[in-house]
Amino acid sequence: MDRFDNQNVNLEALRKKAYNLRWAEVEEGTIPLTAADPDYPIAPEIRKAMADYIEDGYFSYTPKLGLKEFKKALVKAVKERKGEEISEEMVLPVDSAARAMAIIAEAFLKPGDEMLVFDPCDFLFREACVRAGGTAVPVPVALDTEKRKMDLSQIEKCITDKTKMIGLCNPHNPYGLTYTKEELDYLMQICEKHDLLIMNDEIWSDIIYPDSQYNSIYCLGNDRCQRVLSVFGFSKSFGLAGLRIGAIYCTDQEKFDKCVEASGVLSTQGGATSISQVAATAAMNEAYYWVDDFCRHIMNNRDFAVDYINRNIPKLKAYKPMATYLLYVDISELNMSGAQFVDYLRKNYQLAIVPGGHQFFGDQSEGHVRICIATSRQILEEGLRRLKAGVENLIKE
Repeated sequence: MDRFDNQNVNLEALRKKAYNLRWAEVEEGTIPLTAADPDYPIAPEIRKAMADYIEDGYFSYTPKLGLKEFKKALVKAVKERKGEEISEEMVLPVDSAARAMAIIAEAFLKPGDEMLVFDPCDFLFREACVRAGGTAVPVPVALDTEKRKMDLSQIEKCITDKTKMIGLCNPHNPYGLTYTKEELDYLMQICEKHDLLIMNDEIWSDIIYPDSQYNSIYCLGNDRCQRVLSVFGFSKSFGLAGLRIGAIYCTDQEKFDKCVEASGVLSTQGGATSISQVAATAAMNEAYYWVDDFCRHIMNNRDFAVDYINRNIPKLKAYKPMATYLLYVDISELNMSGAQFVDYLRKNYQLAIVPGGHQFFGDQSEGHVRICIATSRQILEEGLRRLKAGVENLIKE
């Protein structure tokens, strides 16, 4: 039996446990193609590792800088999957990728400092900067749909003497794009010229479609990446969102030490739980086969959904992502805001999706919506049928 068929989506469990705009937070009968979280149970190897760990009944303190096994597994995983050369001594497990971003911002930004945040991009970059007391400066990065590239030409124009950091989401959410080596080199040259740090979010770097290619910024060499502070997580690829597990890593000892200080782990005020580190370690060591199978499944979902929307739903245009399991869909021809459209679908067609606009992705994403396809084909097809019906009725009205 295919582990990613409809029979393996346990809706009873999801309706009890899947929050953050998902099954547990929507009305009965509503299909939530919303937050980036798979509808499938985690790999059995991860469950077994967790069960084995709790067998003796002890949940003692972990090492303040994290379990050695976790660090070793991450170093091996990023080397084999992305070609990154990271030292175990430069890996810090923390409670989620979102928390990792906040720690980096707190470590290196002070009130009055500016951080360049791509617009559109995931709101957590902006949130991390603002919580640290900094000012998030939006940088418009328009999408070239023909070349499947972002326009990065506005970046340097937004730099001032207060700019200290650039946020890099690689792969990009919500566009679903990966960067070429030339684009990464261009970004790095700007940062070298103006002495800027890079908050490098690679949480989506395991979700690359088989017909696409991923380049990490570390392809430029560790010497040039001394200014890079990297974020990794296990929610998108392994379905571990509820375990709150992520990591910070870098190649500069002084910067790593600043992250450690800001994290609160030395005083036990921060850090990742033992069971979360055990789960993530098993994921990296034993469950990448699951991720690769999952990527093949969602590639089929991607191809079906993009074709269905572009062929069958008038006034909508879906972009084909290279990575992530998110579709970025242009609804501008409907002449209504993303929030209005999403509210209409939820109330009238029991379909929940995520609106573009300032709240989630920035002002430049207005006129778009984001659709998560990390579910079964059967659920996806029904969701798209509801999307089609909703748009057709809006046009009639």
